[in-house]
Amino acid sequence: MIYHSTRDRGLRCSAAQAVLTGLAPDGGLYVPEALPAFDWEKCLAGGPLEMSAAIASAMLPDIPDMEALAARAYGGKFTHPALTPTVPVGHRFVLELFHGPTAAFKDVALCMLPQLLTAARQVLGERRPVKILTATSGDTGKAALEGFRDVEGVQICVFYPYGGVSQVQRAQMVTQEGSNVQVCAVRGDFDDAQTGVKQIFAACQGQDLGCRLSSANSINIGRLVPQIMYYFKAYRDLMDQGAVRLGEPVDFSVPTGNFGDILAGYLAKALGLPVGRLVCASNANKVLTDFFRTGVYDRRRPLYKTTSPSMDILVSSNLERLLYFMTQDPDQVAGWMADLSATGRYQIGEALLKRLQEQFPAHWCDDAAAAAAIGQVWRDHGYLMDPHTAAAWTAAQRHQGDRPMVVLSTASAYKFPAAVLTALGEDPIGDGFDQMDRLHQITGTPVPPGLSGLRWKPERHLDVIDKEQMPAYALGR
Repeated sequence: MIYHSTRDRGLRCSAAQAVLTGLAPDGGLYVPEALPAFDWEKCLAGGPLEMSAAIASAMLPDIPDMEALAARAYGGKFTHPALTPTVPVGHRFVLELFHGPTAAFKDVALCMLPQLLTAARQVLGERRPVKILTATSGDTGKAALEGFRDVEGVQICVFYPYGGVSQVQRAQMVTQEGSNVQVCAVRGDFDDAQTGVKQIFAACQGQDLGCRLSSANSINIGRLVPQIMYYFKAYRDLMDQGAVRLGEPVDFSVPTGNFGDILAGYLAKALGLPVGRLVCASNANKVLTDFFRTGVYDRRRPLYKTTSPSMDILVSSNLERLLYFMTQDPDQVAGWMADLSATGRYQIGEALLKRLQEQFPAHWCDDAAAAAAIGQVWRDHGYLMDPHTAAAWTAAQRHQGDRPMVVLSTASAYKFPAAVLTALGEDPIGDGFDQMDRLHQITGTPVPPGLSGLRWKPERHLDVIDKEQMPAYALGR
């Protein structure tokens, strides 16, 4: 299978090269020249590890031994035997993606990505060490750090917005152990950090750095592909529960920031899974909702700090991949991205907008509406949600049709205890760890093992820099 840039079909490489490189030389994202033929019904017959291996083998065919890679990626790391269980809550279903080592959905991909990247190095005979540069709005950072910790031949540097993540998310990152990890706060927001990482990649093209740069963000196709699995797993769960028969479509509501999680659902549909609509749920930073409603993408607006910080994003990188898949026109995509870079906005045509609206209904909610949903679902169903899941729940309510609706739950409520306690009518006194204790006391729900011991871990990574200092920090200059 050949991959090429979303902006130039002439920039071609193998699947292994796409995984190892992360970002295309022109700043575009790697996409397959053609999606593979795939036996989706056969895939549904397997467990989550078999599903993961089958999907990854189809999408990344030159990386061998996927079954072994999946076994190493997930073996013993998740607290639930089903990895990503789907549970009924009222008239909907919640796909729980927070049972991994860092209590966030990123674990599904970032347990697998180190295995894929290591295998890609071997396929390509790459002897240089790999330097992973990653920007995080909260969850990617810890999941990437944990996934790549002490992986031979790999170093990882994670940037996060100073003051822009929850106390628990920050504690997860700054206490990270490992001989090959760096963590640094950037004065600015997530978009500043993400733009800084992309600029480092662009500036280093053709330079001999003594290492190979790559990324753990969802701009890397090796990060995106493993996420397809849990859509298949959710569909099989609904079949097992008698909620759907084989071939009947299912809708999904997805809390959306960088657009990777929802794009994985689009790819699952492209591989044959009977996915109906993919509801794009946003918080007050509703750049995506506005885009799907108007056809205008405009990042020229304030970035609000919300109780769902992983969605505090104004430049959703993976939307570029969707635009390519929908148009198959790299010149058009390159033009839109050039407009976004130069002016902060771009506009698509009416015909494309109509096609997008048929597949991606969109909705947003502010912190108050998310809190109301958390409280209501707890009172009515005894189910505890985090603010990101609550945004998807409200969007599901808005766009619920006759088909089963699956709400993706992307993080444990214990990662955002202050917001969840407030939503339950409690005063969130004390620090984040006191708040986790209180949340456990009043709900009786278990604290994820990866969070319960954070209070006592020493802080190791306390650097704070300006965004202009990112290249020197990342490359040791």
